[in-house]
Amino acid sequence: MNFNKLTKKAAVLTLSTAILLGGSGSQTFAKQKDTLDYKETYDTSQITRSDMHNMIDQNGDAKYTVPEFDASTIKNIPSAIKKDESGNLIDLDVWDTWPLQNADGTVAEYNGYHIVFGLAGDPKDANDTFIYMFYKKVGETSIDAWKNAGRVFDDNDKNQPDDPYLKHQAEEWSGSATFTSDGEVRLFYTNREPYTPDSGHYGKQTLTTAQVNLSELDAGKLQVDGVEDYKSIYEGGDGTIYQTVDKFAADGASDDNHTLRDPHYIEENGRKYLVFEANTGTEYGYQGEESLYNQAYYGKSNKFFQDEKNKLLQSPKKDLATVANGAIGIIEINDDYTLKNEMKPLIVSNTVTDEIERPNIFKKDGKWYLFTSARGSKMTIDGLDDEDIYMLGYVSNSLTGEYKPLNKTGIVLHQDLDPNDITWSYAHYAIPQTESDNVVITSYMTNRGYFEDHKSTFAPSFSLNIKGGKTSVVEDSILEQGQITNNE
Repeated sequence: MNFNKLTKKAAVLTLSTAILLGGSGSQTFAKQKDTLDYKETYDTSQITRSDMHNMIDQNGDAKYTVPEFDASTIKNIPSAIKKDESGNLIDLDVWDTWPLQNADGTVAEYNGYHIVFGLAGDPKDANDTFIYMFYKKVGETSIDAWKNAGRVFDDNDKNQPDDPYLKHQAEEWSGSATFTSDGEVRLFYTNREPYTPDSGHYGKQTLTTAQVNLSELDAGKLQVDGVEDYKSIYEGGDGTIYQTVDKFAADGASDDNHTLRDPHYIEENGRKYLVFEANTGTEYGYQGEESLYNQAYYGKSNKFFQDEKNKLLQSPKKDLATVANGAIGIIEINDDYTLKNEMKPLIVSNTVTDEIERPNIFKKDGKWYLFTSARGSKMTIDGLDDEDIYMLGYVSNSLTGEYKPLNKTGIVLHQDLDPNDITWSYAHYAIPQTESDNVVITSYMTNRGYFEDHKSTFAPSFSLNIKGGKTSVVEDSILEQGQITNNE
């Protein structure tokens, strides 16, 4: 739908209505609102306001509640250390992590090792965000078993002469990793550029890849032997399908948030894809006050739409809802990991939230399951508060949708903890297991910089059961911190 045409049409209808009514201002105002209503899905699946309201009633249900953990047992990752420029040892925070996976999403084995990539950095430096590689022997479960191979990339690796984006990189953000059929380790991640508007960079995010070369040393140690085929893949195209950082900067909305990150690799019928977090582009609903009148974003009945819309128009969350246009995007990539085809969003969250993070998708029993992390603090739904943490989930009979919410509303996991609790967790990640209805859920625990002695660390894992359109946390299924399979 073309919003310019829509607005012009609405203006004509409103003027005609006002002339015909010749009545009170309040009557005319009511008709003006009616003329702006429309219903357009843009052939995408929606996270609706109705589902989010209904989800609140499911909070507290044990099937969807992140298990309680014993704070006294939580340990920092012993190997998560680095030396500063003076040679002093620093205990690192470790937060978003992802395992080396096979093409079907199951955990890969590399020469008898399991490998996890993760974001880590100095707790006292919020800008110290880089990818490290952790590994352990298959069969070991203790957090003490995880060894640290250090940063994946050297500082000079980004100086690729033929790449227009890598040289500007300030931080390395989340992604995924696949063990290729050729026995290579292929990493995907987000290149985040500096927040320096004067130079034309606004924290630009670019989906990026590299082959990571590894070797095994004596005494069971893996090391990174450098990277090759290091290159950018995608940074938003022309902005019609996904919002670009330039469009975001030009619009200049104070409450706006730009995302183009967290590439997750999958394969289907011999084709390669990346699924990622984004925002809708100019031809897929975009953002702006017009979006508040789109019934597709509300769901349910017309009565709910009218009631909820009128509340939102008078709500302090209106401005945030106006720029909320989160999306789970998808692109097809070539065999050499270059861009092949932009595709329409798999699911969108217009008017609900600008941020649906770390998309994670895999195929199980002929269906595609899509998961994403979300925060109540980023949402525009009355009844959700800043302490609400969710993993939302959706299921489809095909890769490109239609995606329907799991458990009727999309709720899969919920946690409502004080962020100062060391067992506070986020970035939940579902890892499918071979021939099992149970997936392993990993996450990180403890907020960065909140404690002197407790760092962000691997949270205890646990199992989630998936059957058709329903999921449930498996009772008494808590595993070791950082455990990525349920058969170790």
